[in-house]
Amino acid sequence: MASGKKALLATVMAASVAGMPHLLWAPAYADDYADLLDVLRAKGSLTRHEYDTLLAKHVHHAALAAEPHAGHAVRGASSGTRTAAAHAGRGAQAGYEPGIRFDAGAEENDVSLRAEDAATRAEASARSAQEAANALNSGNFVRVAKYVPGKGLTFKAGPIDINLSGFVNGFYSYNSPAGGRPIAGGVSSGSSGFDSSAVRNGLLPAGFILKMNTVQQGMDISAVLGMYPGLDNAKPAAFNANSGGSPVGLGTAGIDLRQVYMTFGNKEMGTFKIGRDLALFASDAIMNDATLLSVGSTGSNSAPGNTSLGRIGVGYVYADWIPQISYTSPKLGGFQGSVGIFQPLDEFGYADATNPTATNAPSQYSASATQHSSPMVQGRAVYDFSVSDLQVHIWASFLIQHMQGLTSTRPDGTALLSEDQHHGAMVEAGDIGTKLTYGPLEGVAYYYRGSGLGTTGLFFDGVAANGRKRSSEGYYVQGAYHITKKFRLVGSYGVSNLYLAGGENTATESALGSAGLVRRNQSEVGAAYYQMTDWLTVVGEYSHTSSAAHGGGKESDNTASGGVMLMF
Repeated sequence: MASGKKALLATVMAASVAGMPHLLWAPAYADDYADLLDVLRAKGSLTRHEYDTLLAKHVHHAALAAEPHAGHAVRGASSGTRTAAAHAGRGAQAGYEPGIRFDAGAEENDVSLRAEDAATRAEASARSAQEAANALNSGNFVRVAKYVPGKGLTFKAGPIDINLSGFVNGFYSYNSPAGGRPIAGGVSSGSSGFDSSAVRNGLLPAGFILKMNTVQQGMDISAVLGMYPGLDNAKPAAFNANSGGSPVGLGTAGIDLRQVYMTFGNKEMGTFKIGRDLALFASDAIMNDATLLSVGSTGSNSAPGNTSLGRIGVGYVYADWIPQISYTSPKLGGFQGSVGIFQPLDEFGYADATNPTATNAPSQYSASATQHSSPMVQGRAVYDFSVSDLQVHIWASFLIQHMQGLTSTRPDGTALLSEDQHHGAMVEAGDIGTKLTYGPLEGVAYYYRGSGLGTTGLFFDGVAANGRKRSSEGYYVQGAYHITKKFRLVGSYGVSNLYLAGGENTATESALGSAGLVRRNQSEVGAAYYQMTDWLTVVGEYSHTSSAAHGGGKESDNTASGGVMLMF
């Protein structure tokens, strides 16, 4: 047994000498050597005297290793030295050699020292992690958040999140007029007489949206800037970048800075918005319209502007981007409400702007108004819930604006209404809609009605030349089926009606004759959408658009479009 111990001792000594160069460069190995001695001692392979002698030598070598390489591995060497020293502390009055004392409670002291060392290391690691987190949040580092398809790119600069998102689209559209008489205020191009080809935007132009978010004193604060350039040449007119285009050499595209606003609030108090953004009334109608990602009614295909019409004027009135101060409540059990004051808009004679100038037709169909002493008021409420696998989204909204200083003229140029007579009208409108989702099936139904609201755009031909309000209403229904997760078919039908005011008639030679004024715009749309990647969606679409006048005139056209939508 003694010879076996001596052989084992010689082996351990030889291993320690052979491993000494490694211990000098990587002092962390001191822990492994000390642990080995512990194991051998516990198994009875080493006597107490042998164990203490080897451990003392190990402490000595560990101390030497820490000195010449302090510049390279100070932390590891010092750690190894502390651990070896902890083992050496086991000597306490055992007295195997002169000057050496051993502690009977060595095991307990060693455990305590090891625990203290581990706690020190954990504290240092936590301190380093906190320092790293503080450095990342100080603004000296810019990080990139994990990308989520469709949510844009988010950069984190300290406490500020900077998000850049957007979309680009392009379509080839072939429009074939089916004939008919021109309609004042109609959205069909059927009377143009010529087929037309265009490479153009759809209902959406391109869009690049920059959004910055931060949290200060418990409030979520954001600022948003949205730039919406078009593909085709711009021809500034009444509708600015959204006017008909100018397909002439040396032209430039239109830039529509339709979004610039800030928000502040939180989940408990709600959110306030100040700036220019999509209004509340009819906003859900356009956001749930499938033609938002395609073309729909072209408007003008021979000279395309910044956008097509989609289903604007053939199912709903365009919500528009309006300066506002609005408030949105917190969500309460699926319910959320919004209300705000908005920049009042003028009463506009769209039918006069699109007057076909037929012989004997009056020069003005509608009154105009540019005086506003009070703001426009809009409100909106939404309710989301589910019944088993059926998801339901319901919305309703309203609009009120006082039109003041209405004016209009007779065909001979004399005033029918003069501003100094203080003619006015209170415009009122409301809508309601729902979207149902059940597995691969989606359905949308929407209806609106207004008094003085007009058709196609807000307050377009809403008040007759005699100062009386025209009623209007419209609706659209839409169905979609996801054949696969990437392939979707959509069909929709929509109508917008504009009714005559009291005192109007269809006589073409009367000062109040409205024979050529649009009575009805409608369209049918069928489309297929295939999502090739997270970014790219290929679209194919067919639409038929028709317009009818109060005097009986009609026109219609057919459009086939194909293109690609990129969203990031």
